[in-house]
Amino acid sequence: MSFLGHVVRFVVSAIVLMIVGYLVPNFSVGGFWSALMLALVIAVLGWIIEGIFGKRVTPFGRGIVGFIASAVVIWVAQFIVGGVAVTWLGAILAAIVIGIVDLFIPVANPFRAATGGDRNRVRRD
Repeated sequence: MSFLGHVVRFVVSAIVLMIVGYLVPNFSVGGFWSALMLALVIAVLGWIIEGIFGKRVTPFGRGIVGFIASAVVIWVAQFIVGGVAVTWLGAILAAIVIGIVDLFIPVANPFRAATGGDRNRVRRD
């Protein structure tokens, strides 16, 4: 994927996080730059978790383990990015909303795509 493709994915992720911040109680994002940094931190933390535990435990995986990992990553990211405030309930609700949005507008982990992690993925056309 090209550099521009990564930028577009992060911008789309930031917009989704801003919408989630508007819809979900106990989840607030200060502005676009905070949302962009939050998207970057979530992607990096997901990449680290994938490297340590494998693909099934990542926030980008499906199922209950991926959902729990997503909620934990969102909650931890608030301590790294300024202007973001999340409670446990907010992180769980945000993970649900982001999972629903991901069903319609899938945004893959740009770090996994950059390292060739999606090479062996089965395409469903």
